[in-house]
Amino acid sequence: MERKYYKGIGALALFLVLIGTDIQAQERPGKRARAEQEFLRMEYANAAQSYEQLVLDKKKPKTEDLERLAESYYYIKRYELAENWLSRAVLLEDASKEAHLKYAEVLKQQGKYLEAKEQYTKYMGKYGTSPEIERAVVGADSAAYWMEHPTKHQVNNERVVNTALSEFGLTPTASGALYATEPNSLLSEKSGMTGQPYLRVYSAERRIDGSLHYPNLMTESFNNSAYHVGPVAVNLANDVLYVTRTYAGKDAQKYKAHAQRWKKQNLELKIYRKNGEAWIEDDFPYNNVKEYSVGHAALNKDETILYFASDMPGGQGGVDIWYSELQQDGSWGTPQNVGSQVNTSGDEMFPSVEGEELYFSSTGHIGMGGLDIFKANGAKASFTKPVNMGYPINSASDDFAFINSMDDDMHTMGYLSSNRTGGVGSDDIYSFSLTKPRLNIELITLVKDKKTGEILDQAIVMLYEEGKVIARGKTDHQGEIRFDVDKGLSYRVYGEREGYMADSASFSAVYSQRDTTIQLVLNLQPVNKVGEKFVLENIYYDFDKHNIRPDAALILDKLVATMRNNPTLKIELSSHTDSRGAKKYNEKLSQRRAQAAVDYIVGKGIDRERLVAKGYGESRLVNKCADGVDCTPEEHQANRRTEVEVIAY
Repeated sequence: MERKYYKGIGALALFLVLIGTDIQAQERPGKRARAEQEFLRMEYANAAQSYEQLVLDKKKPKTEDLERLAESYYYIKRYELAENWLSRAVLLEDASKEAHLKYAEVLKQQGKYLEAKEQYTKYMGKYGTSPEIERAVVGADSAAYWMEHPTKHQVNNERVVNTALSEFGLTPTASGALYATEPNSLLSEKSGMTGQPYLRVYSAERRIDGSLHYPNLMTESFNNSAYHVGPVAVNLANDVLYVTRTYAGKDAQKYKAHAQRWKKQNLELKIYRKNGEAWIEDDFPYNNVKEYSVGHAALNKDETILYFASDMPGGQGGVDIWYSELQQDGSWGTPQNVGSQVNTSGDEMFPSVEGEELYFSSTGHIGMGGLDIFKANGAKASFTKPVNMGYPINSASDDFAFINSMDDDMHTMGYLSSNRTGGVGSDDIYSFSLTKPRLNIELITLVKDKKTGEILDQAIVMLYEEGKVIARGKTDHQGEIRFDVDKGLSYRVYGEREGYMADSASFSAVYSQRDTTIQLVLNLQPVNKVGEKFVLENIYYDFDKHNIRPDAALILDKLVATMRNNPTLKIELSSHTDSRGAKKYNEKLSQRRAQAAVDYIVGKGIDRERLVAKGYGESRLVNKCADGVDCTPEEHQANRRTEVEVIAY
C-alpha cells in the first residue's frame, strides 16, 4: 500500500485521511499480526500498545517491532517515547534506513538540533544525501540561530479553551471564534489513528485582548458527520462557511496493497450558506474523494479568491496550496496551483490571507521542525520568496493555522496552532501579539563539572518558561551561554553534556526598571568513569511505600535522558534507608524502591540489561546514625537516599 502521512488535521495527522481495510480483508491471529494490521490501518494509538507488548522486557526484540513502536509514537506526537525506542533501534545492525532518518527527524521535532544534525550527517555518510536532507541540516542550523535570536512576538497558550485533546485552526468571527477540537466525551466515536474522538467545530467568546472564553460545541447541521469535521473558514458577513471534513460515504479511494484491499477516506470541502436559522449544504465543485483530498480554505479580503490545500494532480508534490477565482455567475473557477515559489515537494497547507500577505505552513521549506509558518507577499500564482516567521511563532514541533485578527502600526494580534512542548496537550490554540521592544534582561549561565569544578564548553543549555523550551544553545569556550529574558517571568535553565548527568536551576521573576544581568551556575555530574557514584537528589517515597511519586519521576526522567544520550552507559541504581526499623524489613523495602525506579526507566524505552536494581537497606549509612544512636531528622534523612554507580561506560 502506498502510504502518505499528510500532517494537518486531527490529533494531529495534519492533512488527515482515514485508512481502513475493505470488507474483503482477512485478519490473521496472533499479537504481531494484530499489531501489523493496526499499523497498516494507521491506527497508531492502538499499534503502539500492541507493539509495546512485543518488545517490553524482551532481551532481543525484533528490530522491526522496535521501529514500528517508535514510528507509532511518532505519528501520535509522543516524540520523547519515539526517540527512546529509536535510539535503541538504530544501534542494531539490521536497523532500517528509514529508522536512521526518523531518529534524526524526531530529535529535530524536539528541538535537539545539534543531535539531529549529527544524526543527519551519519545518515548522509551511510546512505547518501538528497535535497530534503540538505534542507533539514540547514534547518537545524537556522533553528539554533532563531532560538538564540527570537522575534519580539509574545505567544500565549489559550488555556481556557485548550484541553488534553486537540484544538486547532481558530477562525475569528464577528461574535467570537470557531475552531476544531476533539470533544472530551466518553460517548464520542473514537479514531483508531489517534485513539481520540473525531473532530467537531466549537465556538468561543473572543475578548478585546484576544483571550478566548466559554468554549461550546456547536449543534448546527454542519457538525454532523461520522468522521472529522473542521477546520472552518468564514466570510465577512458570517453567513457562509467553508468546512473541511473527512468524507464519510462509500465512494472512497480504493486500492490493493499487502495482499489486502484498502480504502482511503479523503478530505472534502463543504460550503454552508445560512438561510434563516438553517444552514444549506453545498459541495465545493472540485471535490474528488475517489482521487484526492481538498480542505483548509481561506478567503482573501474581497472574497474573490479562495485558497485551499490539496494533493490533487498537477502540483509540486505532496500537499500544495491552490486557489480558485470567483466567477461572474457566483461559481468558483477551475483550481490553479499557486506555484513553485510557495509549493515544494513537501507539504504546504493551512493558508490564510492578510492584505497582500499569504501565510501558510510547510514541511518543504527550511524550518525548525515539523510544520513551520511562512509568509509570502503577492496573490494568485505570483508570490515573493517565503520567509520563515522565526521563533517563537515557530518551534521544533508542528506550527500552523496562523491568522491575524488585528494589525496596525503599533500592534499585531492573532492566533496560531501548535503541538509544541509546554502546552495543555496535543494540539493547542495560541494567541500572539507584537508590541514595542522589551527591557533588556540577560541571563548568563555557567556550566561546570560538579566533581572537579572544570568549566564545560559545548554543553547544551535550554531555557524553559512555563514548562516549554523558549531558547537553546551551546556554551562557549568559557563555559558560558547568554539568553535574553523578560521582565516579570520566572524561568528554569537545563544543561546537559555527553558523559554527564544533567542539571537544572530556576530563578524567580525579575522586576528591574533598567537593563539587568543575572548569573547562574549548573554543575553536571560526570558519568563517564566506571565506579563513579552520586546521589539522585530530591527523590522521595511516601512512608512505607515504593511507588514512584510524580516529583521523583521528574528526577528519574533526567536519568532516562542521560542513559539515552550515553548508549554504552550501564548503572547500578541503589536505594538506602536509615537505621530505624528492622534491618530485614529495610532491606526488602529498599529493594522494592530500587526495582520500582528501574522499572520506571525501562518503561521509558531504556534496555533493562543496562540497569541493576539493588536495595542496601541500612547497611551503608553515611553518618553515625546507627541503631541506638540519637540523631536529628536531618541526619536520618541523609541516609534515606537513592544512588547511582557507573558499572560500565
